[in-house]
Amino acid sequence: MRIDRLLCCLRFTRTRGAAQKLIEKGHIRLNGERVIRASREIRIGDVLTLPLGKAVRLVEVVEMPERRGAPRDAQACYRDLDPEGQSAIAAP
Repeated sequence: MRIDRLLCCLRFTRTRGAAQKLIEKGHIRLNGERVIRASREIRIGDVLTLPLGKAVRLVEVVEMPERRGAPRDAQACYRDLDPEGQSAIAAP
């Protein structure tokens, strides 16, 4: 699945266009590497670093969503690796 579609389906962005803007600006990292193409493929087990508001979230993809659904369905597709924001990259 494309990274822009995944970000929208997992409800990290409201639209694919918003996801594409984040990616083009270089704000998203996939397994520690900056992503600059919205067409980049994502697989189960990949780790995403996402700037959301004033926080940074580290999430691991555990399942590919079929579509953009309810928030609970989206949350079941990823695992939050730093729920407390304690890692050095997530610290304010």
